[in-house]
Amino acid sequence: MSQTPLQIQRAAVIGAGTMGRGIVMCLANAGVPVQWVDNNPQMLDQALTAIAQTWAHNVRQGRIDQAEADARIARVTAAADYAAISEVDLVIEAVYENLELKQQIFRQLDGLLKPQAILASNTSALDIDAIAAVTQRPQQVLGLHFFSPAHIMKLLEIVRGAQTAPAVLQAAKALGDRMGKVSVVAGNCFGFIGNRMLNTYVLEARKMLLEGAFPYQVDAALQGFGFAMGPFRMYDVVGIDLGWRARELAGVGQDEDEIQVDNRLCEQGRFGQKSGNGYYHYEPGSRQAEHDPQVDALVLRVSEQLGYQRREIGAEEILERCLLALVNEGAKILQEGIAESARDIDLVYLNGYGFPADKGGPMAWADQQGLAAIEARLLRLEAEQGALWKPAGIIRELAASGAQLARYQAD
Repeated sequence: MSQTPLQIQRAAVIGAGTMGRGIVMCLANAGVPVQWVDNNPQMLDQALTAIAQTWAHNVRQGRIDQAEADARIARVTAAADYAAISEVDLVIEAVYENLELKQQIFRQLDGLLKPQAILASNTSALDIDAIAAVTQRPQQVLGLHFFSPAHIMKLLEIVRGAQTAPAVLQAAKALGDRMGKVSVVAGNCFGFIGNRMLNTYVLEARKMLLEGAFPYQVDAALQGFGFAMGPFRMYDVVGIDLGWRARELAGVGQDEDEIQVDNRLCEQGRFGQKSGNGYYHYEPGSRQAEHDPQVDALVLRVSEQLGYQRREIGAEEILERCLLALVNEGAKILQEGIAESARDIDLVYLNGYGFPADKGGPMAWADQQGLAAIEARLLRLEAEQGALWKPAGIIRELAASGAQLARYQAD
């Protein structure tokens, strides 16, 4: 059988950290042979052992049989360097979030790989066009944003750059299907669909800590609405230190009021679940988030040092501000053509961010409220808190005509 240029039959993954491990398992589970590269041979050895242990655990649980586990292990091989992966059809880079490092890797790969090979970055927010620009094949470059843990989470954001070829997007979607993913195509902007919306949602949660709420109250309100976990529990699971270290590395963003609570927690070594303490306390070996009065005291201290006059903030206000922040940013994403439909935005939030399934996603929820009501609520927040809350143009437009976000088609 002759191979068409964009059939993904062999892949390689760069990076043996948490994301790299999950992505390798996704590919091997789907029957794709994978070569694995990391500049630290010891880390690669540990990663190979770790994925073998995961599959052994799956055998013990009866999810797969031993023959399948052996087949998956056999599909994964360590590669000494980039030259060793020159014949693969797809490379997925999964190193930490640093644009210069990713550009350096893509420049090297571009010079070594066959011309039709696809180069993908697992970045969660960085500019795909800036990564593609350092190569001679921008039409073969795209983002494949997996969610952690990649071998369990269903969502895959496929990020199209300005020059990504339609056939490359099709090949990525077909691979997503093979891996059993819910694949959503996103345009290129900071944070794409999911993290761009998350930033606005988390900003409101953090502001409310300074204004009068405590982490456990914010999380309780959102979990009461049906979220799998509130934003502060989520950061404990992900690791509070990831954002802190990224800001340190970039040398910008550490002075914003809203992240001072995070900074103080990290300075105390409270990185989240992995360190036993974060926004919550965790007993050794437990993932149970326990309310910690020390964190309340820290929040109180930080907000008072920054000059905030604290006030009572109820569950209703927490929900209002967090949900409307998601909806308004989602509407802007739709208007800009970053998402192809309101349904795609909802799929991202249902499959990657723990939005309650019975509410259908943030855009479906907004339609259920009625866009005229959503617009009125945003205008009230704009009057109280400023221009940040100005309703997205399409909310005003659709509210006036009685239409829904679900029906919106970009021109």
